[in-house]
Amino acid sequence: MACNHDCKSCGENCGKNTSLIFEPNPENDIKKIIGVVSGKGGVGKSMVTSMLALNLANQGYKVGILDADITGPSIPKAFGLKSGIGGTDSLMFPAQTAKGIKVMSINLLMDNPEAPVLWRGPVFAGALKQFYSDTLWEDLDYLLIDMPPGTSDVAITVFQSIPVDGVVLVSTPQDLVSMIVGKAVNMCDQMKIKIVGLVENMAYMNCPCCGNPIYPFGPTKLIEVADHYNIRPIASLPINPELAKYVDNGKLEEADTSSFDQVRKAVEEF
Repeated sequence: MACNHDCKSCGENCGKNTSLIFEPNPENDIKKIIGVVSGKGGVGKSMVTSMLALNLANQGYKVGILDADITGPSIPKAFGLKSGIGGTDSLMFPAQTAKGIKVMSINLLMDNPEAPVLWRGPVFAGALKQFYSDTLWEDLDYLLIDMPPGTSDVAITVFQSIPVDGVVLVSTPQDLVSMIVGKAVNMCDQMKIKIVGLVENMAYMNCPCCGNPIYPFGPTKLIEVADHYNIRPIASLPINPELAKYVDNGKLEEADTSSFDQVRKAVEEF
């Protein structure tokens, strides 16, 4: 049975505590909600979120990004968004990129994007509710949630309060990161969140002289880690310095997204 994201009217026993679910906005029609998760920071989770959104949009899908990484929001910078949040007394209108990707992020609501967000848990929950229930997303094929790193209370709030259909896990080849993947997997299991699969980011780079792959962090561990946790290995992604330049200039939509085709196909097939 396809999820309509209205948990309070649903008779399925999926393990969700419906008393905690944010009320869906009746003006929104969101077909799939996909979280992008990492067990720790620094693995390129926000880049994977942004490039997956762009790849989906390039295929004609209507896509939104809910930036739930409230203390480290980076999505607006990647797309060159500095403002653009409008609204009424009861609704917020997300900013929109040149290719039509809708974005809601705390940095779009702050006068100074470098100001720290010094909030405690209940305030985070209120912000997430506004980003999900009180935002006019309208019709979306995919709403991607850029999750905060780790298994903090913000991540728990997202999983308890937003009807996430599945998550993409992001790691890098180091043993430490691979071990922490287990924490993210176990969090998803305990909260009954389905896993789309594992993406290994920054796995290799192409030699500028010969074009052959170089593995700066050692050989790929994608298959090994995915098999260990019984999840789908989606893709090993390269280190691409050009992407950093696009992000720094706020022009990520000009980037080639073909390296993310496998990630997009895994989400489509989920």
